[in-house]
Amino acid sequence: MSIDSPRLPPRRIAHLDMDAFFASVELLRYPQLRGQPVVVGGRHDWHPRQLADGSWQFARLRDYSGRGVVTTSTYEARALGVFSAMGMMKAARLAPDAVLLPARFDAYREYSRLFKSAVANIAPCIEDRGIDEIYIDLSEHEQLDTEALARSIQHAVRDATGLSCSIGVTPNKLLSKIASELDKPAGITVLGMHELPTRIWPLPAARINGIGPKAAARLLELGVHTIGELAATPPELLQEHFGRTYAAWLHEVSHGRDQRPVVTESRPKSVSRETTFERDLHARHDRAELSACFTDLCERLAEDLQRKGCAARTIGIKLRFEDFRTVTRDLSLARPVRSAGDIRRAAGECLRRVGLERRLRLLGVRASALQEARSGQPGSAGEQLSLLDPAA
Repeated sequence: MSIDSPRLPPRRIAHLDMDAFFASVELLRYPQLRGQPVVVGGRHDWHPRQLADGSWQFARLRDYSGRGVVTTSTYEARALGVFSAMGMMKAARLAPDAVLLPARFDAYREYSRLFKSAVANIAPCIEDRGIDEIYIDLSEHEQLDTEALARSIQHAVRDATGLSCSIGVTPNKLLSKIASELDKPAGITVLGMHELPTRIWPLPAARINGIGPKAAARLLELGVHTIGELAATPPELLQEHFGRTYAAWLHEVSHGRDQRPVVTESRPKSVSRETTFERDLHARHDRAELSACFTDLCERLAEDLQRKGCAARTIGIKLRFEDFRTVTRDLSLARPVRSAGDIRRAAGECLRRVGLERRLRLLGVRASALQEARSGQPGSAGEQLSLLDPAA
C-alpha cells in the first residue's frame, strides 16, 4: 500500500433488532397488558371487545382451538416457553392464561417504516433484513463514540415509534447479529475481536445464523456444543461430516470471521404467501372456501410485488395435504407478470398438474425470477377465477 493511501476506518457494523416487535406494537394499543404474557397469532377472529364500562375483554390462549401458530410473544410469555412459530395448541398448554391477540400486519409494516426512517436520519448506510431488523454500517462515523452512537439510534427509534430495540456492534455482521441478542430487551452490546473467547465462544453453536437444527444436531453428535468447541474442532473432521464448503464456512464463522458488506440495495429473489387452514379442506366439498382463499393469496402476492416494484417470470404453488405430504409446482412465463389476475391464471395452471383427491391443510402461492417492473406494466387485479375452473 502506498504511504499516501488513505487509512480505511475499522469496520463497525451494527445489527438492530426490534424487541418482541409485533407484540410491542400491540402493547402500544393495549398498554394495560404490559407485564403480562401476551401471544399474537392464530386466527384473525380473536379481537378484543370493549365493554360498556370502557374496559376491555381479551381472549385467553386456553380458549384457542385450531392449527394456527404463534406469530410472536412478549418476554413474559417467552419465560413460560412460548416462542414464535410454535403451534398454538402447544402454546396453550404452556401458558393457558396468556392473552391472545390477532396479528395486524398493516400496523407492523407502518412501524417498520417508521423505525427504519428514524435510523436512516442518523446512519443512512442500512441493509434491510426484514420487518424488524436491519444492519447498519457505522464505519464512517469514526469520530463518534460507538456506544453513544448506538444509544442515539435507540432514542431515535423510541421517539419515532414508542418501541425499544436492541443493538449489537462488532467488526462484522455475523458477530453483530449474535451480540444484539445478548442483552435484550433495550440492550446495547459493543464487542471487539479480542472478546471472542469470553463473550462468543461459550454460546451454543446454534446461535450462529446459518447453523440450522439439522446441522446443530449433527454437531451435538460429534460432541460440539459451543461455538468455542466448534472453533477447536479440526477442519478435516468437519469436512468429513459436512462437506468441504460448509465445513470451511463453519471453521471461519466459529472464529468470528465475516467479510460480508452491508448491502444497501438488493432485490428479493422470490415473494410468497401461504396459509394453513383451521381444518383440512377438500377441493370439491370446500370449493368455495378454497377458491376465496386462493384469490386472496394471489391478490396479496400481487400487492407485495407492486409494493416492491417487481414483476415475476415464474409463478408457483405449494400444497400440503392431510398426511403432511408437500407438493410444489412452478410455471415459467413468456413475460413477467404482477397483477392478481395473471398470477391467479398461472397458479391455476400449476394446480391442474396436481391431483386434488386428498384434503389440504396448507395452500401457498409464490412468485420468483423477479425483475424490475417496466413502466406501464399492468398491475390491476384482473378477473377472478374459480379454483378448479377448467379455464384456470
